[in-house]
Amino acid sequence: MEIDKAIRESNDQRLKTKYNNAINVIQRALALYPIEEVAFSFNGGKDSTVLLHLLRAGYFLHQVDCGHSNGDLSGHSSTFPIRTIYFESPSAFAEINSFTYETASSYGVQLDILRQDFKSGLEALLKTKPTRAIFLGVRTGDPTAVGQEQFSPSSPGWPPFMRVNPILDWSYRDVWAFLLTCKVPYCSLYDEGYTSIGSVNDTAPNALLCIKDSASGKEKFRPAYMLSDGRLERAGRARKLSPPNAGRITTVSNGLKSVESHQSNILTASIIAVGDEILFGTVEDQLGASLCRKLHSIGWMVSRIAVVRSDVDSVSEEVERQKSTSDMVFLYGGVGPLHSDVSVAGVAKAFSVPLDLNEEFEGHLRRLYGEKCTADLNKMAQLPQGITELVQHEKLLVPLIKCENVMILGATNVDELEQQWDSLIDLRCSNLVPPTEPFVSKNLTTSLSDDVIANPEVGRSK
Repeated sequence: MEIDKAIRESNDQRLKTKYNNAINVIQRALALYPIEEVAFSFNGGKDSTVLLHLLRAGYFLHQVDCGHSNGDLSGHSSTFPIRTIYFESPSAFAEINSFTYETASSYGVQLDILRQDFKSGLEALLKTKPTRAIFLGVRTGDPTAVGQEQFSPSSPGWPPFMRVNPILDWSYRDVWAFLLTCKVPYCSLYDEGYTSIGSVNDTAPNALLCIKDSASGKEKFRPAYMLSDGRLERAGRARKLSPPNAGRITTVSNGLKSVESHQSNILTASIIAVGDEILFGTVEDQLGASLCRKLHSIGWMVSRIAVVRSDVDSVSEEVERQKSTSDMVFLYGGVGPLHSDVSVAGVAKAFSVPLDLNEEFEGHLRRLYGEKCTADLNKMAQLPQGITELVQHEKLLVPLIKCENVMILGATNVDELEQQWDSLIDLRCSNLVPPTEPFVSKNLTTSLSDDVIANPEVGRSK
C-alpha cells in the first residue's frame, strides 16, 4: 500500500506515531462493525482528505491481518469499499466540489450525495441504509470536537451511531506532514493561502500567509502548509454577517423602540443566563434584573434576556443568535471549578474556534487556588483560541473573559456582580465596555460622566 510505504520510509517519528495510532483506531472499528454498516463523511477539506487515505491504508492492512490479501495491491487500489457521504452545499467553493468528484473518481469512491443539512441528511440516509459507525475527520482543535473521544456515540437528538475519530489528536502540522509525505492530491485552495475552508460566505485566505510580490508589488499568498503556527489555522474564517433586519424588534424600552435606538446610536445588549437550576425553579435569578438596571443606568438598551440549559450546544446556539444582533452580550452561569465549563466551551463553539490553554489565565488560577484546587488547572484554563481577552482589575481575583463582543461574567451572586461591574466601569476608558453616547430620554439629555451624576460635589467649580 503506497500510503503505508511512504510513512514507513519517512524519518518523521511523530508522524509515524500519529499514523500508527490512527490506523489502530480504524482497524478496531472495522473489527467491531461489518463493512456494510460503516460510513465515511467526506467534505473535500484537508482533514477528510487525510482520513480518506488513512482509511484506504487501514482497510488494506485490515484485509491483510484477516488473511484476505497477500500484500498484492491489485484489485484493492481501484475501489474504496466504505460507503462515503458527501453533503453538497450551494455555498461550497467550486474548487471543493471539483476536488471531491475528481478524488472519488481517482480512488473508486462511491459517493452518497446529500443536499440537505447534516442532521436531516443523516436521518434520511440512515433510514434507507442502516449505519452503526461513521468515520469523521474531527480534530481536537475543531469547535465540534468538544467532549469527543476516538469512539463517541452521537449526541442526544441525533440518529444513533458511533462517531469514530481516528485523527482526533492530530495537529495542523501533522495533517500537512501526512499530505506532503504521502504526496497525495489536496484541494487547490490550500495553495492559494486558505488554511481552513468553510463556505464562500465565511472563508478567506489567511492574512498571516500574505506577502507582497517584489516584482509586481501585488499581494499574494503562500500555501497553507507554510503557516508556522497551526493554532491560527482558522484566522481566515470570518464572523457571520448580521442579517439585514437584525435587531429590528418592537419591544419598547424607555420610550424608544430598538429600531429607533440604532438610529439614536444607543447601544444594545443581550443577557444570557446559564443554569438548569433556574429553569427548574430551584434558584431565583437575581443577576439578570440587577444587570439590566446597571446597563440602563449608563444608557444601554437591553433587547433580550435568555435562560438556557447547562450544556454546550444550548449556550452555543444562544450566543450565536445574540452576538451578531447586539453590541455586547453578557453571559453568566455555567462557570465553575470544572474543566467541563459549558459557558466557555459554548462561546468557543459559537465563534467556531477551538479551546486552547491560556497560560496567563492558568497562572491566575494557580495563584488563587494553589494546592487547594483538586481540579485540573490546565483544563480549567482552556479558553477560546484567538478571540480571548482577559479583563484585569485590582478588584478582581481572576480576570473576566471577553471574547470579541461576548463578556463572560464569573459572578454567582449580586455582590460579586457589583464588584465585577464596578471593575468594568473603571476600565471603560480601555474600550472593554464600548463607550456610549450621552444618555437620551424623552425629557433629559446630559453629557456629564457617571461619577459626576453620582456625586454632584465632583462637578462643582473650584
